[in-house]
Amino acid sequence: MHSFDWQHHYHTLLTHLESEGLCDWARQIRRQLRYRFDEQPHGDLLRWQSAWQRLPEVHGARVVTDRPTVSVEASASLDDQQAENLETGLRGLMPWRKGPFGFFGTHIDTEWRSDWKWERVAPWLSDLQGRTVLDVGCGSGYHCWRMHGAGARRVIGIDPGLLFLFQFLAVKGYLPEDTPVDLLPVRMEDLPDNLQCFDTTFSMGVLYHRRSPLDHLLELKSTLKPGGELVLETLVADGPEGYTLMPEDRYGRMRNVWFLPSCGTLLRWLQRTGYRDARVVDVSVTTTDEQRSTDWMRFQSLTDFLDPEDPSRTIEGYPGPKRATLIARKP
Repeated sequence: MHSFDWQHHYHTLLTHLESEGLCDWARQIRRQLRYRFDEQPHGDLLRWQSAWQRLPEVHGARVVTDRPTVSVEASASLDDQQAENLETGLRGLMPWRKGPFGFFGTHIDTEWRSDWKWERVAPWLSDLQGRTVLDVGCGSGYHCWRMHGAGARRVIGIDPGLLFLFQFLAVKGYLPEDTPVDLLPVRMEDLPDNLQCFDTTFSMGVLYHRRSPLDHLLELKSTLKPGGELVLETLVADGPEGYTLMPEDRYGRMRNVWFLPSCGTLLRWLQRTGYRDARVVDVSVTTTDEQRSTDWMRFQSLTDFLDPEDPSRTIEGYPGPKRATLIARKP
């Protein structure tokens, strides 16, 4: 099997960035992709690439991105060989954590009902029509596709997980090469300083993983154009302004959870890092209906992370997961 042809898959994006005067960023991306795919490839890269390449070619396929299930569809049914290749390819890209997705009638029941999060966020967004959007920590790109379905002119998701990239390409492979939605397998800290090129930046499910949440807010602000919009979704804890829960070790069996602020503290953090017009638009308890094990994600999930005697608390005894969505503006 040949190595992953990243130059082909990212040609349109890199050409676009260069046309927008972002040549330094395009050069940096080329260096990062060369390192990840050619110089120090992940040990499972060829396995994931092989699974992705098993997905059948289907003439006339189309992708629907403006519904709860992001779906690849065709007017005719797959033949037996195509159906077998589809099942093998999709199973080879497990576990599927963010979704749901559909492929020619096969429903990918992902661990997370990411469509529920989108339904909570979408009513509060500025119109995405014609906007350039960055999705930080985008996972497999489910929300990137929903942003595209909402009319965004260009969407760039970033997430370092290469399995997520191939799940994203499972959808994008059925679209024209110039479709303006891309996923870069990089981290937030791999972006250039002071990009200032996005109208809207999303950070959903990232802040509590950061050792320095204020630095993360500043990094997010640096990606936005003046007047740009931040959409921030993160774990929170009940308490007055100034209160922040810092777990002793794990939270819900996750090692990398650092800070769960109150909503008032989050608003103060946004104010102190230079945002304006910050507001809380939603607070929701995460339930075992929204995050759970499925046939497409067979590992432990939220039920296993909660106290079996008191499911309102984590297995460690902390308050159970509650998530807030905030929207703020860069001056």
